[in-house]
Amino acid sequence: MVAHLVRLKLTLLRNGLRRSVWQVIGLIVAALYGLSFAAAAVAGSVALGFVEVALRADILVVVGSLVVAGWWLVPLVAFGVDATLDPRRFVTFGVTRRDLLVGLTIAGLIGIPGLVTALGALATPLAWWRTPVAAVAALVGAVLAVLTCTIGARATTTALAPVIGRRRVREVVAALAVLPFIFLGPITSAFTGAATGVEGISAAARVLAWTPFGAPWAFAPAVVAGEWGALALRLLVVLLTIVLALRVWSWALDRTLTDPVGEGGSAQSRGLGWFGRLPATQTGAVAARAASYWVRDPRYAVAVIIVPVLPVLLAFSNPGSAIVLVAGPVAAFTVGWSISADVAYDGTAFWTHLAAPLRGAADRWGRVVVAGTIGLVMTTVMVVGTVWYADRWDALPALLGAGVGLLLIALGGASVVSAAVVYPVQLPGENPFGTKQGASAAAFTSQFAGFVAVGTIGAPVAVLALLSVVRESAALGWAAVAVGAVSGVLALLGGVRLGGSMLERRGPDLLQRMRSFT
Repeated sequence: MVAHLVRLKLTLLRNGLRRSVWQVIGLIVAALYGLSFAAAAVAGSVALGFVEVALRADILVVVGSLVVAGWWLVPLVAFGVDATLDPRRFVTFGVTRRDLLVGLTIAGLIGIPGLVTALGALATPLAWWRTPVAAVAALVGAVLAVLTCTIGARATTTALAPVIGRRRVREVVAALAVLPFIFLGPITSAFTGAATGVEGISAAARVLAWTPFGAPWAFAPAVVAGEWGALALRLLVVLLTIVLALRVWSWALDRTLTDPVGEGGSAQSRGLGWFGRLPATQTGAVAARAASYWVRDPRYAVAVIIVPVLPVLLAFSNPGSAIVLVAGPVAAFTVGWSISADVAYDGTAFWTHLAAPLRGAADRWGRVVVAGTIGLVMTTVMVVGTVWYADRWDALPALLGAGVGLLLIALGGASVVSAAVVYPVQLPGENPFGTKQGASAAAFTSQFAGFVAVGTIGAPVAVLALLSVVRESAALGWAAVAVGAVSGVLALLGGVRLGGSMLERRGPDLLQRMRSFT
């Protein structure tokens, strides 16, 4: 049965690639991207073999701990775990729980993240090639670390799904989950300090070596140091972690099969909401629904939540630096690009737009008005706040020009991308930690292409703003305002027109694709 589950995962993956050429292209690009990380991990492991033992051990423990923690925590608020083999689909087949656990664990490694993690972990023995016994210990630790990653990810997401599946809780968790990134600066400084002999990373490694995140990576250092008792205790920590994670996952799996996530009563209706406040036109109706999404849908809330964290993150990572000034333009792009998957988020409810019938331009403008209003307010507040913090009021025109320009350009680009590409997304009531088959490849391809296009169009205003800030030139700042306004308005008008035309022409095809996802 375990082998059958693995074959089923491979078959579903192959069939998913047959649906669209873009999924094949996206998978190839993602594979190349992942292989670059795997190659870097192998090269880094070989290079560490020539570094002193203490520093080598500290780097492996800290980096390995980040990998395990990423597997456990990132799916809770970001990409999710692969839900291709949803356990609920096997309820009527009488598959034993043991076979299901083992099969899903192995199947979880079939994919770009799993393969890259496995290759990177199995390369760590190369760092201990001078000590064969330590290399063997590193190999055992790598295998156990990969199991800790996959089983731990399944345990956390399955166990917490009913709680964080509630909309308000998801929003709070999404907000809190961004906060740890504030410590990116101190972590980076610790790595830099370690290379010059500072003890910060060593202290972190000594603590992490006794946690479930770092213990499997600390096997080899214990062997080299002859600390066999420490090796046994770390092995015990890892084995207990795996057993406990399996217990939690098994319990959560039983609960999921008998009480699926998301089955609850419908919310009570309280008036017309935004539909009673905005004009009774095609554009107004779309804007009202978009406004409701921004207020109630966590997928949009994340874009709003992350914006206030940007300046704090930049201020912590580079205290006293003017780098904090980029927070405004970055926030503008983030909010503007957040509607790049709007049609995919609509799902099969998009049929109402086709049946109305709704003009493509009205659809595009309705979504743009809401996102643009929110983005304009947040960009203005962010630019003024960062200028005040850095005491660089001379940079205000340049930053406002870059922020507004990038916001409009991103809105125009997103209007085209959301009408051109749809991919599977989680539906209301489903496990919020899952990702649909084929979503990663299509999303990566469309997002990458959109980034390149928006970056190319926005490059002139961004360069002008940068030169104005660096050279403290008022003339370049006002030039950035002019270029940002002109390029932004042209990009927005062109994007809405092109996106609307594509929506009218390809709307039925998009709906058919979204129906095939269900």
